[in-house]
Amino acid sequence: MATILLDSSVIFDHLNGRFGRTEFLDQLVEHGHILACCPVNFTEVYAGLRPGEEDKTAAFLNSLEYLPVTPEIARQAGLLRRDWQKKGQTLSYTDVTIAAVALSGEVPLLTDNRKHFPMPELQLLPLPDRAG
Repeated sequence: MATILLDSSVIFDHLNGRFGRTEFLDQLVEHGHILACCPVNFTEVYAGLRPGEEDKTAAFLNSLEYLPVTPEIARQAGLLRRDWQKKGQTLSYTDVTIAAVALSGEVPLLTDNRKHFPMPELQLLPLPDRAG
């Protein structure tokens, strides 16, 4: 049993009822895992919010454990972006911030965008294939 940080893509899929994500998240909770989000998830989700989705979105996000971005996490995110850029891979500010939140809390990240999170020290959890 662990706390698991959700990538925004997983949250979008759940909210839109795609790829069996809701059922998979329900299984994780039934097995005692705690699902978590961070400020970046709020920003990305609300940026894509359509009219009429406010209540369902707020209810889901508020049901998750909230992992904050501290100055140390922001620093780590900046260093991750810098270091990967030196290796020739430009990562988005959102992705390096999500990665830094997961790394600082030593929590696994649930994502289907593995290429956005190339850090070997980051524990990525597998998602089932995109069904439905």
